[in-house]
Amino acid sequence: MNRKPSLLVVFLTVFIDLIGFGIVVPLVPIYSRHYGAGGFVIGAIIASFSAMQFVFSPIWGRLSDHHGRRPILLISTAGAALSYVLFAIGSGFENHAAALWALFISRLFAGACGGNITVAQAYIADITPPEHRSKRMGLIGMAFGLGFIFGPAISGIALKLFGATGPGWTAAALCAANFLLAFSILAESWKPDSNPTTRRPRLKQWSHTLSQPKIGLLILIFFLATFAFSCFESTLPLLVNDNFNLGITVDETKPATTVISLFVFCGIIGAAIQGGAIGRLVKMFGEPRLIAFSLVLTGISLALLPFIKGDGQLKWLAVLRLADWPWIKMLLALALLAIGSSLTRPPVFGLLSNLAPANEQGATIGVAQSAGALARIVGPIFAATFYLQVPMLPYLTCGAISILAGILAIQRLGKGIEIAGEKIERAAD
Repeated sequence: MNRKPSLLVVFLTVFIDLIGFGIVVPLVPIYSRHYGAGGFVIGAIIASFSAMQFVFSPIWGRLSDHHGRRPILLISTAGAALSYVLFAIGSGFENHAAALWALFISRLFAGACGGNITVAQAYIADITPPEHRSKRMGLIGMAFGLGFIFGPAISGIALKLFGATGPGWTAAALCAANFLLAFSILAESWKPDSNPTTRRPRLKQWSHTLSQPKIGLLILIFFLATFAFSCFESTLPLLVNDNFNLGITVDETKPATTVISLFVFCGIIGAAIQGGAIGRLVKMFGEPRLIAFSLVLTGISLALLPFIKGDGQLKWLAVLRLADWPWIKMLLALALLAIGSSLTRPPVFGLLSNLAPANEQGATIGVAQSAGALARIVGPIFAATFYLQVPMLPYLTCGAISILAGILAIQRLGKGIEIAGEKIERAAD
């Protein structure tokens, strides 16, 4: 069968994979705390996924430039399924130390196999004209948003129906089905022989990529944005549990469902922004201004979150009747955060793909994803460690970092990127 590369197919592949990711992520800090982990250990378990992504993202990118995108996507999808099997087994252990080790190893393995995003972005760049790449990169962000709608929702259902191990087994089954789907219908987008790649050792690839001024600056901004966002991602369950007195444990599923519903709420907003608005916003404001605005908005919302307190679980009916003001404030702050964070990734990776040579798409995006993974290593460890001592400190620090990154974007990106964009448009014409 002669299959053609398709945006829909690669989107579907990434989307299903991210549902599995979304099923597990909200539960990692809850499970870790239940099994007796302190702040540093919680942060280390969360960061272990990104530590392995940091190592493997450039490797997957280079391999996809050399061997094609399809085999790397298949390998990473199969590996994700196996990692969730281990997560399911570990979350059922009664021995706390064994459970924590199982969770830790499962996240390490999942991170090592997490080549999907790097390679999927290279796949999209392969089949998209330069002037449309920022918009099309929004599809990956939309997949993230939808993954955080359906993933946490499915997680809550699986937790209620099957207990603590249910979410892990559900994620494993979804990723296994995704592997079979991708194997059947995913076509190759890149013919390595048509444009030979330059293979460099890891450190030389980093040096080569970061030495290009605009690409290096974009990767720095992405690192800072990811560091700031990881504060929210890794400590929101703890913050909401403490500020609203939820009393979350793995045995009490109803309070956990409240936190899961907040991830769903953010996912809905993120998917709506990246699925529909991102292309028009890029045309209206340009990538540099949009990146700067998104970072400032994210920083402001992060700084607000630790000061919002209430009592009891989220009741959507009361919120809709405007009868539960603390939760309304929390949802408004999360909405701002979801909007801000959703507007950062697509223009950053759209610009990166435009500036990178065609035969280095995978390697360049791999370095950027690896920088993001590095931020997700140090971010959760920093956030979880300091959260247990001074809860507002990581949020205020990361809010300030995000705002400073926005200022850096508007000051240093604008003119040079606009010139590069004009050259790309003329070449396209």
